[in-house]
Amino acid sequence: MSDDVYAKRVAGLDISKRDVKVCVRVEDPGGRIEQLKVRTFATTTPGVLALRDYLDQHGVELVAMESTGVFWKPLFYVLEDAFRCWLLNPVQVKRVPGRKTDVTDAQWIARLAQYGMVQPSFVPAVPVRALRDLTRYRTSVVRDRARVVQRLQDLLEDAGIKLSAMISDITGVSGRAMIDALINEPDADPARVADLAQRRMRTKIPVLTEALTGHFTHHHAVLAGIMLRQIHDLDQVLVDLTGQIDTELAPFATAAARLTTIPGIGERAAAIIIAETGADMSRFPTPHNLVSWAGLCPGNNESAGRHLSTRTRKGNPALRGLLFEAASAAARTNDTYLSAKYADLAARRGRTRALVAISRIILETCWHVLTTDTDYHDLTPTHVDRHRRNTTQRRLRHARHDLEAHGYTITEPAA
Repeated sequence: MSDDVYAKRVAGLDISKRDVKVCVRVEDPGGRIEQLKVRTFATTTPGVLALRDYLDQHGVELVAMESTGVFWKPLFYVLEDAFRCWLLNPVQVKRVPGRKTDVTDAQWIARLAQYGMVQPSFVPAVPVRALRDLTRYRTSVVRDRARVVQRLQDLLEDAGIKLSAMISDITGVSGRAMIDALINEPDADPARVADLAQRRMRTKIPVLTEALTGHFTHHHAVLAGIMLRQIHDLDQVLVDLTGQIDTELAPFATAAARLTTIPGIGERAAAIIIAETGADMSRFPTPHNLVSWAGLCPGNNESAGRHLSTRTRKGNPALRGLLFEAASAAARTNDTYLSAKYADLAARRGRTRALVAISRIILETCWHVLTTDTDYHDLTPTHVDRHRRNTTQRRLRHARHDLEAHGYTITEPAA
């Protein structure tokens, strides 16, 4: 095999919703590359099975395909048992504009893979995939519920009901009881509706009475009832999803429990981290590889000796969003290393960059916890203070050295 050839028999797949173009490249005994005629197969299950037989007939060693929405999944899942499969990031396989067709895309993918010019994306094992589908769907349902609650708040504002200004969660016990009362009797006495407040909310009955005074009509009652039913249905979906997630997470229970020892990481966050990265960190040789894959490290952008924007690149959106939430939660903890580190970075670099930095520290910590199979041990805020003092002393020494190198004499002030 030629030194610059990564694999002798490679297939490049360009996948669309209805069909897939397949280009097979084979190296002959003389070291020359022979490219077979590009063939088209249907993406139905019989078509994919015929594709598998075709690839097996030509002794293909490596199958490369571009990540195109969800259309790659049926092919990847069928072919991964018989061949070594690479899923490629579309950013790495872009063609020259004006010379792009499905056929040339398949040829280009096969060529890139044969010469090892691309890196395969991380595709987790089957158990982790199932967990990932559940956690991602749960996140979508949570967002759907938040949107419905926001619509309900807007509807109450339209009726002049300022309940959301008095209650942090209008779908709680007190808030839902008041909204139900308004739905059942739109022209009910505001004082009687406010009297439905529970526990600590009863101290707010006077202001609640004022907030519940508006023009809530039958039209508002109909819409509010529909929205409450939708919220109730979504709550039940979340209960079912959480139960199924707990079942799928059982094999990773130990890893999830260790992740929850990290400040800002709860049970839901631990499940998402395992679902997105897998419990086996051998896929990522170092924590820096994991951070780079997640898109949480500074970009490296230099041209003509000038350093341009170093903003982080796009990474796994589900993992990044979760880590930012975890960083915000960790920043609000008391007497922890992460909270002290966030305060130090936010004062010098701003809150946004501080959150990105804390997200990176949390992800690196997850790598160490899962790799060593140990719980998290906090460094305490004194570690940040000690590091800050050492950094300050080091900067002073460097400044003194620079001044003395330029002929200046440094004298200590009198005590």
